Amino acid sequence: MQKYEIVATTLMGFENLLIDELRSFGAENIEKLRRAIRFVGDDELLYKANMLSRTAIRFLVPIDDFTAENETELYNKAKSFPWEKVLHLNQTFSIDATISGNHFSNSHYVALKVKDAIADRFREKKGKRPDVGKDNPDIVINIHVTGSEVVISLDSTGVSLDRRGYRIKSNEAPINEILAAGIILISGWNAALPFYDPMAGSGTFSIEAALIGTKTPPNLNRSFCLQNWRDFDSALFNKVKAELKSQIIEPDLKIFARDILPKNLEIIAENAELAGMDEYINLKKADFFETEPTTENGIVFLNPPYGERMKMDDVFDFYSRIGDTLKQKYAGFEAWMISSDKEAIKKVGLRGEQKIDLLNGGLDARLLKYELYKGKK
Repeated sequence: MQKYEIVATTLMGFENLLIDELRSFGAENIEKLRRAIRFVGDDELLYKANMLSRTAIRFLVPIDDFTAENETELYNKAKSFPWEKVLHLNQTFSIDATISGNHFSNSHYVALKVKDAIADRFREKKGKRPDVGKDNPDIVINIHVTGSEVVISLDSTGVSLDRRGYRIKSNEAPINEILAAGIILISGWNAALPFYDPMAGSGTFSIEAALIGTKTPPNLNRSFCLQNWRDFDSALFNKVKAELKSQIIEPDLKIFARDILPKNLEIIAENAELAGMDEYINLKKADFFETEPTTENGIVFLNPPYGERMKMDDVFDFYSRIGDTLKQKYAGFEAWMISSDKEAIKKVGLRGEQKIDLLNGGLDARLLKYELYKGKK
């Protein structure tokens, strides 16, 4: 099977997690980039990675690269590519562009110039052009410009991989699915250890833990843009899917999802059912500050409200109470907390054993690990 270059994009700080995943999939020539990983693989690996990766946002396959100093050069070189070998006239397409450097200042304009180049080439070659698809296009083309270097890729994924499909409903500011999965992987949690999600919100931490614990591929039952490619191998795709499905296990998981708001409990129950993970999640109404854990050890995962959603006086007190509750009720546990409120974090009053800078919903965030010792350390 022919091998080719693939680029996987990810969240800031998750590059090493993604490298570990790709290595386990059989990727070769792995190279770490900024928020991305370049590697070599074949169709089977590309299909598997899209279904199985918990930390990648999308997988891109480069098809052309050139230098362009201005819009005219960009247009002419993009137009010279044989797009008729990539796109059918009856397929819709869209273009996603990212730029850095001084040669081009507007990503939307770059995308527009390449769209015009594709349309004009089709008119010259075929007499008509394919339509641009704003919603669910058949083919997604990615343009990455760094200075004068232009790389054109086919987006094999389409809708980004954080859109697992189970979170139809959410509460205010839910945590991104990839971010939740990555934090769980960073923690080293395993299926034998009790998992506590005491401010569960939309249930993302608990659902991602259940997917990890059961070895369920997070994107097994969705479609991908690669299925619209001319060389798509449906037999191989179905074979990969069947193999991954056969590896799912049914362990005895102890995942405790708790929330104080009845509306959140309804959302969690619905999302967990859509994910097929409801049987693995113990869901109850509870106030984190007023309830005790039901096991002697485990890992606690917290994504508390930020200062943007609370009055500043309240948020300091809130975080202080989090620290007190962890110390008093979770001795012998490990806790991981992500927050964008750097001042409020200090009020927790616990020493972070690990501190990792991440992004959460576009906000600078910090992930902290707390070891909650019994008695004196």
